[in-house]
Amino acid sequence: MALETSLENPAPVRTVANALAGWIDRLGAVWVEGQIAQLNRRPGLATVFLTLRDPVADLSLSVTAPRALVDSLNPPLVEGARVVVHAKPSYYATRGTLSLVARDIRLVGLGELLAQLERRRQLLAAEGLFDRARKRSLPFLPGVVGLVTAPRSAAERDVLENARRRWPGVTFRVAHATVQGPRAAGEVIGALERLDADPEVEVIVIARGGGSVEDLLPFSDEGLVRAVAAARTPVVSAIGHEPDQPLLDLVADVRASTPTDAAKLVVPDVAAERDHVRAARLRLRSLVHGTLARERTGLAALRSRPVLADPATLLGRRAEEVAALRDRMRRSLQHRLDRAHDDVGHQRARVRALSPLATLERGYAVLQDADGVVVTSVSALAAGAPVRVRVADGRVHADVTALEPLTPPQEDSA
Repeated sequence: MALETSLENPAPVRTVANALAGWIDRLGAVWVEGQIAQLNRRPGLATVFLTLRDPVADLSLSVTAPRALVDSLNPPLVEGARVVVHAKPSYYATRGTLSLVARDIRLVGLGELLAQLERRRQLLAAEGLFDRARKRSLPFLPGVVGLVTAPRSAAERDVLENARRRWPGVTFRVAHATVQGPRAAGEVIGALERLDADPEVEVIVIARGGGSVEDLLPFSDEGLVRAVAAARTPVVSAIGHEPDQPLLDLVADVRASTPTDAAKLVVPDVAAERDHVRAARLRLRSLVHGTLARERTGLAALRSRPVLADPATLLGRRAEEVAALRDRMRRSLQHRLDRAHDDVGHQRARVRALSPLATLERGYAVLQDADGVVVTSVSALAAGAPVRVRVADGRVHADVTALEPLTPPQEDSA
């Protein structure tokens, strides 16, 4: 039943605490999986206190377990171990704390652990965190290299010494973190985020030596995998030896088989680069000498040609061609003019032959009445009518004295 309270009728703390204890006590037992973050065995107590941590979220639960249950586990329960606990929630009203009372604890075996890692790999792969398209290329010569590793570890020594042996001027920014145990994943994530936030760091190496599957488990932590996927700086994974492959290897931009191999990947070899520069310089010098030799030969060949030895020869030949073309043009133009002149004469003669004036010059005349109308029949005139006669060189004014029609010729009858 819910507590009935009000501002005027508040419930005492003990009542609320007892109500919470009653509600939680009615909850059933649950199976919960997590990682042992703390293990506290207090002398003289029959109860062991545990802190169960979620491997992804920053969450934890308090667990109490009978000492006999904990002591019966084989192998012994240690911090960092993965377990599945069957427990019932319990609220301690006197202290106001919530914890799980363990009834059974099962250590996650290697086979189950590998199966869980495979399920986690498939889940993250389905999200695209391992896609090749997300991979970024490493800079040729980074100004500052970030390194996440355990302090004074062999992995740190291998990366630093081999990188400086290859390129003495390389600068490292080292962020130390625990690389084994329950705190490893969180510390590595923190170190990664600090280096990723540094604008001078151009590549980050996460390095650790080899170990068992349990030892390398923090580098398959889902939180670490997501942190690497979200980093803006390219990340190189150098965890364990060649056969080891935690999930960090899959999400990293580049996987190195060993910390020593990581040093070879992040910086070039100064001796090899010097040899490459020397070889490139020799090739360039040989190429330049060959080009100059070919150009000298070409210039000598061009200079030996007659046109360059005596440029006036070409100009003289062209002048002769121009003169010949000019004469040819003049002859052609004169021929066209002569033909045109003859055509004009012929047309003029033809026009003159067809001109009425030429007809008049042959003795013909044109008769017009007083109005200037050409007379073509005697019926258009009368005796005494004035007329004008048009001849070749003028006009004659006259009067009609008589009219004499002509009789048309008779056609022969059949």
